[in-house]
Amino acid sequence: MAERAGPKLYSIAAHRGFADALVAGLVPRYADPEFGLARLTLLVPSSRARRTISEAFIRHAGETGSPGLLMPRMAVVGDLDLDETLGPLLDPLGAADIPPAVDPQRRLFALARLIADTMGDDAPGGATLLRLARETGATMDRLLVEGVGPEELVGEPVLDLFGSLSDHWQRSLHLFATVQSKWLAQLQQWDALDSAARRNRLFDWAARQWKEQPPATPIVAAGVTSAAPTLAKLLRVIADLDNGAVILPDFDLTMPQAVWDELGRAGAAPGPGDTPFAREDAVTHPQYHLKLLLNRMGVAREEVQPWHRKGLAAAPPARSHAIGSLFLPPEASKSWVALPPEKRRLSGVRIMTAANPEEEAQAIALLVREAVEQPERRVALVTPDRALARRVVHHLDRWNIATDDSAGRPLSQTAAGRLLLLLAEVRADRATPVPLMGLLGHPLVDGGMERGAWLRQLRRVERALRGPRKAGGLAPVAAIAAKLAERHPRVAEWYAMVEAALAPLLALADEESVALAELLDALVTSGEALCGEKLWGREDGRSLATFVEDLRLHAREAGFTLAPGEAAIALRDAMEQVAVRPPYGGHARVQVLGLLESRMNRAELVICADLNEGVWPTRGGVDALLAPPVLRALGVPGADFRIGLSAHDLAGAMGAPEVVLSHAQRDEAGPAIPSRFLLRVQALLGEQLEGHEETAAIELARAMTRAPTAPRYVRPAPDPAPEQRDVDISATALDRLLGDPYQFYADRIMGLKDLDALDAEPSAPWQGTVAHKILQRWHEAREKDDAARLAPIMEAVLDEENADPLMRGLWQPRLEAALRWIEDTVSAYEDRRVLAVEKKGAMSFEGVHVHGRADRIDRLADGSLAIVDYKTGTPPSAARVEAGFALQLGILGLIADRGGFDGLAGDPAAYEYWSLGKAKSDNPYGFGYVEVPLKVGNKRSGVAPEDFLPLTAEKLALAITRFIKGGDAFTARENPNYEGYDTYDQLMRLDEWIAHQDGGEAA
Repeated sequence: MAERAGPKLYSIAAHRGFADALVAGLVPRYADPEFGLARLTLLVPSSRARRTISEAFIRHAGETGSPGLLMPRMAVVGDLDLDETLGPLLDPLGAADIPPAVDPQRRLFALARLIADTMGDDAPGGATLLRLARETGATMDRLLVEGVGPEELVGEPVLDLFGSLSDHWQRSLHLFATVQSKWLAQLQQWDALDSAARRNRLFDWAARQWKEQPPATPIVAAGVTSAAPTLAKLLRVIADLDNGAVILPDFDLTMPQAVWDELGRAGAAPGPGDTPFAREDAVTHPQYHLKLLLNRMGVAREEVQPWHRKGLAAAPPARSHAIGSLFLPPEASKSWVALPPEKRRLSGVRIMTAANPEEEAQAIALLVREAVEQPERRVALVTPDRALARRVVHHLDRWNIATDDSAGRPLSQTAAGRLLLLLAEVRADRATPVPLMGLLGHPLVDGGMERGAWLRQLRRVERALRGPRKAGGLAPVAAIAAKLAERHPRVAEWYAMVEAALAPLLALADEESVALAELLDALVTSGEALCGEKLWGREDGRSLATFVEDLRLHAREAGFTLAPGEAAIALRDAMEQVAVRPPYGGHARVQVLGLLESRMNRAELVICADLNEGVWPTRGGVDALLAPPVLRALGVPGADFRIGLSAHDLAGAMGAPEVVLSHAQRDEAGPAIPSRFLLRVQALLGEQLEGHEETAAIELARAMTRAPTAPRYVRPAPDPAPEQRDVDISATALDRLLGDPYQFYADRIMGLKDLDALDAEPSAPWQGTVAHKILQRWHEAREKDDAARLAPIMEAVLDEENADPLMRGLWQPRLEAALRWIEDTVSAYEDRRVLAVEKKGAMSFEGVHVHGRADRIDRLADGSLAIVDYKTGTPPSAARVEAGFALQLGILGLIADRGGFDGLAGDPAAYEYWSLGKAKSDNPYGFGYVEVPLKVGNKRSGVAPEDFLPLTAEKLALAITRFIKGGDAFTARENPNYEGYDTYDQLMRLDEWIAHQDGGEAA
């Protein structure tokens, strides 16, 4: 390659493939017969780039048939976004006069303290304070990377803007400037620097050393595109070295000068009254950050030379020209109208449109599978959407194509991280059922038991624990475990392990606030007791161990405390900052990459996925503390700058020989808007778009999920055998048998019961059970003492039920008022007395066992019986009784009439529902009333009292004749007027046939 005077800057066009083209040019240029490339030093942007270039060297050696290879030394410049540290080349022992960098966690807690001191009583606490401290640190780093000193915050440009800002931004700017001033004083006291500030000093140190004493061996900066001012100065020094060079990725040398000028000032020296970044700068253009870098290096665009080598996965040269046309800025893009077809050509680029993310993931997996079937063909999936990446990985795993998402996952979404968060939630919620069962069922938890045995005991306890929400603590679990242990002894062993493991954690549950370090100690102790060494055994566990140690150390030093409910939130926020990347060991020719990891990478097939607005490019955010005009005045690129970076990532990926641009028409939230980049591709292709559509993979993906059209599901009408029909009938089941026979079939014949949810809302049946239990104990207590009161009995029963405090606060006052009405009403009886409560009775009716339980049976003055049923809600109306859908009291009356209640003689004459609902008439308590579901008093409809038992007997005989002794099918929803429960609607597939009914019959 011919040399010329001036800085040595080169560009590798997008179509050439950066890593392979770089290696193809470095080997002949710097290789030594004896030492190979060992004398060469490469500065690369990240650890992932170092690995990518290493793989390219290996491929080059294999292609050229070299028996061995001495590779160059590669030093990582370091990427703040990836939290990577500088290598020893840029942080040598000779730089000892530069203070060390402050630990990020130490800085976090120190900033939180400074913010709290500055804001005083207005300061937030706990997790919100840490979040504000984290945002403050991020803004500081952003300014430091751009070389903006704290003195510039009070400089003339910012002061001129201050009065035009809203009150919110003024307060925010004042807070930030004050905290930063205090923070710098703290750093000086510690003799430390922010990481970003230390990077700047190390870059300045290296630039000064290499300028004064040029290295004897070559130094090449490859793929470094960060436009940070101090790094730009270092790159300029490297470019000026006799044996140095800077090689840029995807820099467009064919761009017309007018287009280059339209990109804007890009950090160039402003004129009077201007800022380095003008409002009209095309910051979203993929070449903008490279122009910014060249301006900060002091290099003209004409000084950049083309790199005339190409890699193994190079695309046609026309691809780079098309990419350049694709991303033209607004004014220049008018030329699309007159662009000839050969300039629009994007051969090898296909657009794939899926209906939804699942279909997109399946189609991508099919493309990958097809690609790996071809020998030595490499394929890369590039997407910023980690959820989509995980879907593709799972689909590939079905075909034994092991693939790792090299972008990693936040620590909070890993197994080990989730376990720590579940422990924090258990502590915050006082071991309520949902987080507790989630924790104990976690894949890492076994308490030292064999995993299968642990899960069996857990499932037994969980099933018994289901039901209405209870107060926190292990008391309900302890009671359930003790009861279950009578039949399953290992449940006792299981509970003992759980209690011992959670004891350190729950001991903190009653405190209003707790030291974060103390909380972490308890979390770790409980976690190890439940999981053992498995908690730390994998890569996520090792990341968690490092995270906990750092956080605990500095939280203890800072004395940071927070409320119980904020612990899980604070830990989740902190874990989101830690990326866990899997150890490499997946398929050698398949890569799943994020945007940062995809830079400099290349494969024969590159799939750019989820090209939708808000994902690629991501939604631009506003700095939490500094207003956009303030950042612009300080010379800091705005949020749209990252859109340009993502455009550059796409432009680089589109240089592959084959490219698939994929997007879904809908996402989880609804219709999705295609990415502006994808719309540009479609607009550029114009009439050629039809030939660039990828449909085969979509059709295959749809075929994999397509099933034959199912026949219309008819109304269920099961016809069990006679021996299966031989079941008893309860007092409450007759209504269901006549109104919806299928429900009776599912309940009594199939034995299917509704499974309560964990921590469910208090249901009407549960409230009824509690009310019945209170009233039963009160009646039993009155038999011994007429002065027995309901209130203390109610408190005792609710305590036994461990009822949720919120539910008690809302329901207990109403319940107490209704119970007091019952108490006073019953106590005032003179010609009526209570004979029995919760009395079981049974009879044989036409050979069928009929049974029921009477809530209360009273003796009236004439010696007859009154059947009373308590209701927490609205009792059945007289019309429903007349229709035959509320005959519970009638069944109990038949049992009483036939002497089915042992020890109770007399004719049933009165039937009453005592409701605990809102009173219908004047009632000093406001709740409670008696409803007689018959034609009595002024009622004009209903069943006369003397006809009630005959009607009940008639309906009971009909039901037995048809269903128990007969052969009628148990038809679903036979009577559409029956207002029953919806427990079995899904089982009967109601929604599939109800709309096709005509007059109640199957269509």
